[in-house]
Amino acid sequence: MVIILLELVKRFSLKNILLTGCAGFIGSNFVSYFLQKYNEYNVINLDVLTYAGDIGNISELMSNPRHIFIEGDICDRVLVESIFDKYEIYGVIHFAAESHVDNSISDSNSFIRTNVQGTHNLIDIAFKYWMLGPFNFKKGFSNSRFLHVSTDEVYGSIENEELFTESSPYAPNSPYSASKASSDMIVRSFNKTYGMNTVITCCSNNYGPKQHDEKLIPTIIRNALNHQSIPIYGDGKNIRDWLYVYDHCVGIDLAFHDGLNGNTYNIGSNNEMTNLEILTNICSTLDGLLPYEKSYISLLEYVPDRPGHDRRYAIDSSKITNSLNWKPKTQFNAGISKTIKWYIRKYYE
Repeated sequence: MVIILLELVKRFSLKNILLTGCAGFIGSNFVSYFLQKYNEYNVINLDVLTYAGDIGNISELMSNPRHIFIEGDICDRVLVESIFDKYEIYGVIHFAAESHVDNSISDSNSFIRTNVQGTHNLIDIAFKYWMLGPFNFKKGFSNSRFLHVSTDEVYGSIENEELFTESSPYAPNSPYSASKASSDMIVRSFNKTYGMNTVITCCSNNYGPKQHDEKLIPTIIRNALNHQSIPIYGDGKNIRDWLYVYDHCVGIDLAFHDGLNGNTYNIGSNNEMTNLEILTNICSTLDGLLPYEKSYISLLEYVPDRPGHDRRYAIDSSKITNSLNWKPKTQFNAGISKTIKWYIRKYYE
């Protein structure tokens, strides 16, 4: 009985942090990392489990006493308010978002609802729970922080050798990136108008375990393993900066704990590759791991480009490197090898 009481006291003396969308790709990787690194937090994990959320991504966490999973929608104000009240939420790291560009082109409604209205709902509730009014925190919440996870796509497309910095103007070119740009502006406005403690992170393209099948790298791997055609938009020369998800998680952690209030931090790996180079790399790796009767690259099929397809994203991460001592540690060849092997286990074991 004494041991049980001590464990209860310990649990309820910890800080309670709300993480949203952590049955998805980046969020599920982050919550595993976060719980393993820190013992002083209870994590409340809120996810509506859309098609992109997979409870299997966090199955190993369900027995962890410091992880509480709640299935629910960030747009549900009554639910979110009840979570703040019940668990005395101290901080928020907001991952939840509709994120697939193709889906935003075919139907933008859910992107506006989740990414814009959902973000507003969440930060407005946090403001009212943590603060008595503008620039006036309640006792015990003066250090409460709202971190919003965004994307480099808010900056639009960039040419030549230029890099996006945190001061680059926003120029979103898809309904998805427009909805993320809008949510960034909502977070900024709550910082400037109400004095909330906020941080925004803008990341480059992530890859790694647990990414949804619809994304580029899982699609290449899955189709190759099934000996099906591998679709590549346009000429395949669209350029992205590829960041291993674990390195992204470390950057978010540093920004949440040590970032400056009201600041944005770009998180990228300075690892630009065309979509065609990504496909070639994966096919070459698979040729070595699971030889097929001919090279997997023979499955390449060019398909019509999608509307408004940004040509190049490239971001400057020097701010987070210089101020928070962050830098990516995973070389692409090592990261993609881990990723491919994870998907092989997923699809065939």
